[in-house]
Amino acid sequence: MKRDTFWALVMNSTRARILRAVRKDPHQGGAELVLRAPHRALCDIMSERPRDTPPPLGRWASPAPPYAPDPVREDARAFVEEVVTLLETHRKAGDFDQLAIFASQDVLGTLHKYLTEGLKAVTSSEVAKDLMQESEPDLMRSVRSQLHEN
Repeated sequence: MKRDTFWALVMNSTRARILRAVRKDPHQGGAELVLRAPHRALCDIMSERPRDTPPPLGRWASPAPPYAPDPVREDARAFVEEVVTLLETHRKAGDFDQLAIFASQDVLGTLHKYLTEGLKAVTSSEVAKDLMQESEPDLMRSVRSQLHEN
């Protein structure tokens, strides 16, 4: 018998909180996984020389790398893929068989593009609400309350 079968993902474009054991005793909190976006594309841009600086002279000089049209959006997309990969790994391992997702409308839209068929099949609820700023106990209460309403 599986121990913790209902998980919740609370996400914005820079952080994800995965609540495990959502349906367990309300006085007990399940372990929470927290992920943060590394902002790789934006860091790459900030660490490179400005675009209007002339290229360095010399035989071994390399041109500046091409930038993504929107580095913030590229970082958000890569973060969503990272979160989806983590969830899919846990789903395949049998760690959960139901998932609720809480995120703003734009993050939900991005998530829909990258969710696997397996994750789509176990997603039982989606709520367009940003709960990221809540403390761990308040977040668990809010998630349980929202699930009870839906």
